[in-house]
Amino acid sequence: MKPFILSFFIAIALFSCRSEVKSQIETEEQLLERAKVIHERVITLDTHCDINIKNFTDSINYTQDLDTQITLPKMKSGGLDVAWFIVYTGQDTLTEDGYKRAYDNAISKFDAIHKLTKDIAPNAIELAVNSNEVRRIHKDGKKVAMIGIENGYPVGLDIKNVEKFYNLGARYMSLAHNGHSQLSDSNTGEEDDVWLHNGLSDLGKEVIVEMNRVGMMIDISHPSKEAIRQMITLSKAPIIASHSSARALCDHSRNLDDEQLGWIKENGGVVQTVAFSSYLNAEKFDKIGAIKMEVSKQIIDSMGVKWLDREAQKKVSAEEREEYYGYLGKMVPIRKAKMAKMKNLPPDVNVEDFVNHIDYLIQKIGINHVGISSDFDGGGGIQGWSDASETFNVTLELVKRGYTEEQIEKLWSGNLLRVLDEVEAVAKKIQGI
Repeated sequence: MKPFILSFFIAIALFSCRSEVKSQIETEEQLLERAKVIHERVITLDTHCDINIKNFTDSINYTQDLDTQITLPKMKSGGLDVAWFIVYTGQDTLTEDGYKRAYDNAISKFDAIHKLTKDIAPNAIELAVNSNEVRRIHKDGKKVAMIGIENGYPVGLDIKNVEKFYNLGARYMSLAHNGHSQLSDSNTGEEDDVWLHNGLSDLGKEVIVEMNRVGMMIDISHPSKEAIRQMITLSKAPIIASHSSARALCDHSRNLDDEQLGWIKENGGVVQTVAFSSYLNAEKFDKIGAIKMEVSKQIIDSMGVKWLDREAQKKVSAEEREEYYGYLGKMVPIRKAKMAKMKNLPPDVNVEDFVNHIDYLIQKIGINHVGISSDFDGGGGIQGWSDASETFNVTLELVKRGYTEEQIEKLWSGNLLRVLDEVEAVAKKIQGI
């Protein structure tokens, strides 16, 4: 057995022993109550929740319990305090028309988030752009919205858009998604070993400098390993991985290997562990995946929609892809209900698998560099944390493993907000404020 794998399982065993000792002292009911108190006291923050602008209208919106994984009722039920809503744009052609469509799409999502917080439900949720606002809004009893950008494609060739997006509330941005952008190579290049920039483009390097200047966190989820290395080298501020897990436990190009984790620790950044099944436990995912796929196809077909696999999704336009993702979002809760009635299913990827990654990341880079994300409504969700209403189950599992309230607070929000503060401080220094 490889040394790092052996040491990981020893760490798991130690956590289990601590938990067994504690269980001798307190009953299950007492542990549950203690977890509830901790969950209530800490600020719970999820760095990655995708949105569909069709759910941000006067008649259909997050004040209702929609079939999406995140809504205000689900946040309230599960005790999720802060949701980073994502301005996502799928990768399309690197042309003037492509950039314009991407920009328009991004602005429509900024507008939707602002509409939710200013017009639809201002008494229930408020937009925050710094840690002080997060804490103030939380203290006022409201839910907190924050904004991240997934894929820098909408920046186009105009670097001024970085500051424009910052002024609209964006506080992090990744420079690529699935497919190489004009700014950065994507992790998807590992599939065929075809790269566009061998890391970052010249414009991408300028964007990193500009993000430092304005105070926007650099998100390394999705770009290639070489692009990530260059980002960390160039950045004067800590970076984040808004939704990534440990490659040592699940060998996927979207996860971070031990070398990358070392870079992040040295940089002072944070890895927001993601509750995405195929990034957590490949063996479990593969066994139940075929069944999920068949059920998913049946549901999508019943909606009158043609099933698109990953390769087919890449070949359609960004608008068609986003519309298709909307159907997938509606399909997930239906699939969950159908599979709940099925018998003799193999075990699904669950909260324990998720916290295994948290344990591993802490072992490798320390408690101050690890956080939590779901990727809800973007493919995320696992057994036990399938939507925002089940958020408490993550805290419960952490308590079961012996994590203290101070440690849980860091994982849920403290570490991410610390990076946000440090990025802001670097910006002020650069600007001479």
